Amino acid sequence: MKTRMVPTPFPQIQQHVIQKLQDGLASHLTYHSVAHTLDVLDRAEAIAIAEKVKSPRELLLLKVAVLYHDAGFIETYQNHEKKSCEIAGQELPAFGFNPQEIDTICHLIMATKLPQSPQTKLEQVICDADLDYLGRDDYSPIAHRLYQELLALDILQTEEQWIQMQVNFLEKHRYFTRHCHQNREAHKQANLQNLKVKTGQLQKTGA
Repeated sequence: MKTRMVPTPFPQIQQHVIQKLQDGLASHLTYHSVAHTLDVLDRAEAIAIAEKVKSPRELLLLKVAVLYHDAGFIETYQNHEKKSCEIAGQELPAFGFNPQEIDTICHLIMATKLPQSPQTKLEQVICDADLDYLGRDDYSPIAHRLYQELLALDILQTEEQWIQMQVNFLEKHRYFTRHCHQNREAHKQANLQNLKVKTGQLQKTGA
């Protein structure tokens, strides 16, 4: 009879993945950085608790998925979620996770792919945690790091393009959990209005 492996304690998994990100992520990834992963980890746990996710196993799978959700950026910018799943799939058996658990983790990672379309409560939590900052006071400095990253990758050339991209994104974005609806949506709308004011100011300057 096969003995069921007990997953490695989370702190050891976190130490491993964070070290991997620190060593592997390019310096021009000013948004998709270790700081982003740690921020999403913090928010995922808080949102999960607020949403009454009580199962220790589910919380563990959620947190591991967060750690790996941007690991694919080490190797590719496009379709990084798929690469993140491959990396997780390669490493997690050694940490004691079974195929079913790894499959759940990969579904959580893939749920963060834009446009988001989560199918389970845990997927809703990781999606909202990933974009939690859209409805926070620190939206502007975090968004600026994404702007710098896209400039470095030649995806954007001007501030006008950036602001319009953000306006379009925030207009289409929606939170999935009750917690984020109650605690982030109103501030997200305020951030959106500030962007629209900037759009108007830039248009006047251009004229």
